[in-house]
Amino acid sequence: MTVSKKKLALLFLLLATFYFVLLLLLPENIIGHRDDIMMLFVPKLMFFALTASILTVFVLAFIFKKDYFKSQFHTFNRFKYYLRLLVKRDFITKYRKSILGVLWSLLNPLLTMLVMTLVFQYFFRFEIENFPVYLLSGMTIYTFFSESTTLAMTSVIASEGVIKKIYVPKYIFPLSRVISSLVNLLFSMGAFVLVFIFTGVQFHWTILLIPIPIIYTFIFSLGIAMLMSSLAVFFRDLTYIYGVLTLLLMYLTPIFWPVSMLSPRMAPIIGLNPLFQFVNYFRSLALWGTIPDLWTNMVCLGYALIALCAGTFIFMKQQDRYILSM
Repeated sequence: MTVSKKKLALLFLLLATFYFVLLLLLPENIIGHRDDIMMLFVPKLMFFALTASILTVFVLAFIFKKDYFKSQFHTFNRFKYYLRLLVKRDFITKYRKSILGVLWSLLNPLLTMLVMTLVFQYFFRFEIENFPVYLLSGMTIYTFFSESTTLAMTSVIASEGVIKKIYVPKYIFPLSRVISSLVNLLFSMGAFVLVFIFTGVQFHWTILLIPIPIIYTFIFSLGIAMLMSSLAVFFRDLTYIYGVLTLLLMYLTPIFWPVSMLSPRMAPIIGLNPLFQFVNYFRSLALWGTIPDLWTNMVCLGYALIALCAGTFIFMKQQDRYILSM
């Protein structure tokens, strides 16, 4: 049995409608109070319905289009060594001719944390318990997202020579940049552990679960990286605008300021920020020793899957035109 793209799209819409109605009928102790801000309550249910629909359609597509997935996996398997080479090249290039080399992955977050702690805790007087850990946990997620998407945005353009000479799956290039940033993140986790030790913050066993928010952030970053790398081929000015957008996103994410400073009506709006969800998840596990509930996981997974699906769809649809715009 085969399923066309149009049938999958129609199935997706039907499932989204079904899940939305189903969620709407659930009791308030599960979905929250219906007298909350309606402009946020209805979109929240729609968001969860879309997430569940994406998962369902993906499972069905995997079942009925096994040959397609097998061919894609075979192609990826053929070029996995090239992907590994690209990641290795990015890592070596970053620290080439540097005296301290890889140690900068440890020192850079520590120095950034010291400067920002001085500025925001002592000058702006933000009263946040365990501020250095609070700050570094936010910077860890934000830096990974910002670095990976910024580097990936020019990955296709920078690989023009390779693309014009031989066949290579073009998604390999943004994927390699995101993986390279993930490697840098893993090295910088050493700085996170050192801050825990020197500030005397209590270790919770839940810190062992921090790979979960990192995986969510990785998937989300990969989706945005695919989207931005595709758009940058046709709109080169985007590479300059994106730096401003990431800076704005940093200030809209509670990295160095407390969520408690927001009014009750503003807090849910800031919650629409994907990075807020990933940062808050990370802090819950590492700093507060709590495991986020099912709804929080659905939100993080939803942002990650929606970004990945949208980014991959646009990237794949436009990839045959890349060579004409280089």
